[in-house]
Amino acid sequence: MAPAGLSLGAAVLCLLAWAGLAAGDRVYVHPFHLLVYSKSNCDQLEKPNVETPPDPTFTPVPIQTKSPPVDEEALWEQLVRATEKLEAEDRLRASEVGLLLNFMGFHMYKTLSEVRSVASGAVFSPVALFSTLTSFYMGAADPTASRLQAFLGVPGENQGCTSRLDGHKVLSSLRTIQGLLVAQGGAGSQARLLLSTVAGLFTAPGLRLKQPFVQGLSSVTPITLPRSLDLSTDPDLAAEKINRFMQAVTGWNMGRPMTAVSPDSTLLFNAYVHFQGKMKGFSLLPGLKEFWVDNTTSVSVPMLSGTGTFHYWRDKQNNLSVTRVPLSANTYLLLIQPHHTLDLRKVEALTFQHNFLTRMKNLSPRAIHLTMPQLTLKASYDLQDLLAQAKLPTLLGAEANLGKISDDNLRVGKVLNSILFELKADGEQAPESVSQPAGPETLEVILNSPFLLAVLERNSAALHFLGRVSNLLSAE
Repeated sequence: MAPAGLSLGAAVLCLLAWAGLAAGDRVYVHPFHLLVYSKSNCDQLEKPNVETPPDPTFTPVPIQTKSPPVDEEALWEQLVRATEKLEAEDRLRASEVGLLLNFMGFHMYKTLSEVRSVASGAVFSPVALFSTLTSFYMGAADPTASRLQAFLGVPGENQGCTSRLDGHKVLSSLRTIQGLLVAQGGAGSQARLLLSTVAGLFTAPGLRLKQPFVQGLSSVTPITLPRSLDLSTDPDLAAEKINRFMQAVTGWNMGRPMTAVSPDSTLLFNAYVHFQGKMKGFSLLPGLKEFWVDNTTSVSVPMLSGTGTFHYWRDKQNNLSVTRVPLSANTYLLLIQPHHTLDLRKVEALTFQHNFLTRMKNLSPRAIHLTMPQLTLKASYDLQDLLAQAKLPTLLGAEANLGKISDDNLRVGKVLNSILFELKADGEQAPESVSQPAGPETLEVILNSPFLLAVLERNSAALHFLGRVSNLLSAE
């Protein structure tokens, strides 16, 4: 798990970039040199008197056009194949992207948690966030491209072509990171993880998109669906049409992630993520069990139970404990439990920081009997709102230069990331009389009150999901 140890150094580099600090005009090795343009690429791009033909464009088909349903098995196989012939440089590049997206993920999760109550719960994907913003970087020209690069955490302003972020390399690395998450279980494993991502590009009628931009998205999101519809006449109806379309294509019950669109929008960008994990050696307990939302309120929910040697750390000073459960050979579920329900916000602020992975080194193996809820978490958030909270409301606003997406009058509306996160047992339902673990050395851990979670893939050190489980009956 070597890459995780680099997190603090990467955080310092990210902080420099976010603060707008960059080195002077001198020759130096870029701290993220695997993610920027190479000298040979720059020489090709900067050749004088080389005329490039205009990018081909197309008009998206109407939203009424039928699309085949998403084949999640095929998407899984594509992700697995993406990791079969990785070179050492590919893995290093994925680690660099993992460090960047972790840093941004913690920052934006904090922003999200500040505008949502503790009781509402949350699930957040740093990978989806970073992928969406990189996609817009691919469609941007300066000054928007430079601002997006700085926001992504890579210093590069006023340093020349070889300090410019190569969006294709980043999207390819994000694909590698996704593949590393699901590839560990193997085709015959009961603990196989499922990760599917679908992107929707919804445009006003007549708006033309550039083919290279849409084709570039396929490197991280093979299913990208450009569709056109009237966004201005009835914004509520437009939102309903988008929700129905995505429900029909994916089959995922994600609620109603899209609400009324801005009538002056000409482009909406929606990323939909479905994660399903199965906990090896766990069974579904019979009946429903109590989950305490607070000290006086409980709800009845399905619970899972399993016994094994898991990694554990009790932080007495900060009144929390952490249990690490393997989801596959290289993917872990981290469960952070406050010792007092009212401390959830405090523990969340303390835990989800850039030194998170360094602190997780305090865990040690322990025989544990773990009981926790079966999880179905849904969330949808508009990146435009998060950017506004981060004091960057104009980054994708009306003045943004997104000429690589379209030459038309482009006004970006909602930029949604919608997530369906499912965690189940891999075994059958446990019998009515569940025997308690034998032996005084076995620790009983029961998650029957609000807690935090994270999903970590250790090869890239990327945190795929951060979450707050508070009220399992509340709908996002």
